[in-house]
Amino acid sequence: MGLFKDFKDDFSQAVNEMMPGADAPEKENKAEDLVVNTLGEDVDVKSELSKLDGLLEQVQKDDGSDTQKLESELPPIHKEDKKPVITPAVDPVINTFNEEKKIMSDTTMETPKPTAPVMNNKVNPDAVSDETSVITAGTVLTGDIASDGSFDIQGTINGNVTCNGKLVVTGTINGNSAASEFFADVAKVEGEVVSSGTVKIGAGSVIIGNIAAASAVIAGAIKGDIDVQGPVVVDTSAVVMGNIKSRSVQINNGAVIEGFCSQCYADIDVQGLFDGK
Repeated sequence: MGLFKDFKDDFSQAVNEMMPGADAPEKENKAEDLVVNTLGEDVDVKSELSKLDGLLEQVQKDDGSDTQKLESELPPIHKEDKKPVITPAVDPVINTFNEEKKIMSDTTMETPKPTAPVMNNKVNPDAVSDETSVITAGTVLTGDIASDGSFDIQGTINGNVTCNGKLVVTGTINGNSAASEFFADVAKVEGEVVSSGTVKIGAGSVIIGNIAAASAVIAGAIKGDIDVQGPVVVDTSAVVMGNIKSRSVQINNGAVIEGFCSQCYADIDVQGLFDGK
């Protein structure tokens, strides 16, 4: 009996060890006890969720404020194209230039064009300068020239010449001439000659144009009318193709005149002498 009892006890113990169900609840209870003991107290699920919701709202609020701040710093956006419109800064220098340009455009300003001196055949002997301008031989000038002094023209002038002093020509003038005194020596002039004083045409000179002066001495060739308020001397070498009007005329032997001579400026009333008879 003792041996059978011992066998029974050993068999019961072996069966108990082979069946886990008996000890499992104890072990699970121990694990649950460990978890509960670790937290220290029971967990309120609703309170924990409300805390999480509060944190989520705070995060969303912070993100919204940052977004608004960022949008305020961005340039304005049109509704149509949704593109940022950047207003350029005004440069004060460019703005000033634009204002000056606008003022200049509003005010009509025309640059005066250079005009050639008007040849009015008038000189002012009282405003004569002592200066003498020399146009050297080989020089060709195109255009009108004028001076308060005198001219010594040895070259060629293609234009009108006006001076208050003496005009001495040993070259060529293709234009009208006006001076207080006119002297031509082996010169060629195509144009009118006007002088408030004396006109002297030397031998070898050719004048194609009318002459008007206070007195005249002709030794060269003239093709044109001569109108002189004073005396006219026609030298031996002179050739005149034109009418002569003067106060008196002296024609030397050898001179050639083809034209009408009249002393219409003489003090004698020629017509009255004949009407009386």
